Amino acid sequence: MNAHAARVRPRGIISNPNCTTLSMIVAMGALHAEFGLSELIVSSYQAVSGAGKDGIDALREQIALVAGTELGTHPGDVRRAVGDTGPFPAPMALNVVPFAGSLQEDGWSSEELKVRNESRKILGLPELRVTATCVRVPVVTTHSLAVHARFENEVTVEAAHEILAGAPGVVLCDNPAEGEFPTPADAVGTDPTWVGRVRRSLDDPKALELFVCGDNLRKGAALNTAQIAEVVAAELAGGAAAR
Repeated sequence: MNAHAARVRPRGIISNPNCTTLSMIVAMGALHAEFGLSELIVSSYQAVSGAGKDGIDALREQIALVAGTELGTHPGDVRRAVGDTGPFPAPMALNVVPFAGSLQEDGWSSEELKVRNESRKILGLPELRVTATCVRVPVVTTHSLAVHARFENEVTVEAAHEILAGAPGVVLCDNPAEGEFPTPADAVGTDPTWVGRVRRSLDDPKALELFVCGDNLRKGAALNTAQIAEVVAAELAGGAAAR
């Protein structure tokens, strides 16, 4: 969405954003272009693959340990059964962990600060208000985010639907009456950002609530890298042709 930034590389290096940010930013960029984004409040539900193979292995091992038991009904029983929690500060099986990344100043995590800093940079909004709480969940691959997005202008669900439905790299999946909304189980292994549960805030006509899913290993990593490479290759090819 900000391909022009790939042309500015004084050291010949292009940074690939964090997978959590990438899981929502394409959809947010499309809405920002129409309504003018002024604030993001985000809660992420991050897959264990964000911690690499060790994270995936830890979850699978923990699932095997708790499967077929009645664990999860008494304080600390899952932690005792699991023992070593691997790369995570608490068990992942039968649990959610309200911390991802490393501890930073004032209690923020590195993942939360990345969401803030990278969203500002990608959208070209250095003063954008961004608050994130990053949570690790027992999902192998695909990050999800619950997003409160406030805009400069009033917004309707119908207008947001129209924009999201036509946005490149976005799949609108929003019919709760028929059980249609994004989940990691459906989005995993796909390239787009999946968006659903779009609602106008009850107390603010300039704000939307929505739920977003994106495969953190595809758009969140490999696909975005390939897309950056395509932009650079096209630029270099154009320069060669001009010569």
